[in-house]
Amino acid sequence: MNRRQFLKSLGILGAGWALSTSPWRSVSAVLAEEQAQAAPVLSVAEGADYMALVAAVLAPLGGIEAFVKPGHRVVVKPNIGWDRTPEQAANTHPDVVKGLVKLALDAGASQVLVFDRTCNEPRRCYANSGIQAAVESLGDGRARCEFIDDRKFVPVALDQGRSLKSFTFYKDALEADCYINVPVAKHHGSSGLTLALKNTMGIIGGNRGEIHAALGQRIADINLALKLHLNVIDATRILLRNGPSGGNLNDVLVLNTLIASADPVAADAYATTLFGLQPWDIESTRAGYELGLGEMDLSKVQIVYNKLETV
Repeated sequence: MNRRQFLKSLGILGAGWALSTSPWRSVSAVLAEEQAQAAPVLSVAEGADYMALVAAVLAPLGGIEAFVKPGHRVVVKPNIGWDRTPEQAANTHPDVVKGLVKLALDAGASQVLVFDRTCNEPRRCYANSGIQAAVESLGDGRARCEFIDDRKFVPVALDQGRSLKSFTFYKDALEADCYINVPVAKHHGSSGLTLALKNTMGIIGGNRGEIHAALGQRIADINLALKLHLNVIDATRILLRNGPSGGNLNDVLVLNTLIASADPVAADAYATTLFGLQPWDIESTRAGYELGLGEMDLSKVQIVYNKLETV
């Protein structure tokens, strides 16, 4: 089953929902209108060459240069939480991470750090996800895939939080000049889906089990602690069932798609439709919207679609 057949089977294409509420616009039209409109820009790109796909999905947003400036300390935060291979879709695809790190280095970043607080044993997660090797393959000392250092978690007040008023966060994430959030799109047994907002759980310390009480609201609350400058949701292959860890390839659907936006709520809202759901079906998306973290109504988002030609 390909992407179009899957969406049609869910009634998304048949009902015209995605197209009627999220009209496609050309790259040039969106770039021309961006300065005149406050609506967030969301880019969707499809293609089998994931390194090229990263550059393509960022183009409507102004490229990586719109986010990474010469001398910037950059964090690229993927999901590396599980001892799974790339094909199992539990972690961010290594080529997506590699593409973002390379672009950040090319833009003049002084440092690019890649890390995650894993759920399974960290060394196995970093190795079997393919992410550690992908970063090291660039051969650039400015880019490092580092293990979490528990001494670097610091307390942060969440004054506007509705369920959490403070928590501990990873210092390197808080101090980054540019924080690039790179979750994989997948099913989650507790939150429904895990997308951009939930990926922030990988930089919090302490007992993460506390977050699971009022999970949707608390996911939104922890995102008050830092600015997600750029969100790139990896939907190159999505986990439809048995998330977040997965393991069965029958639960994976290959879409060869990336979603990018400076607005994490808009990115999550769009990614939700790939699973046959509506944005408001996911509690963390609703809570994030209510906290002012971004736009949930896709009719108010400028969406650009780009499909790379295959050779």
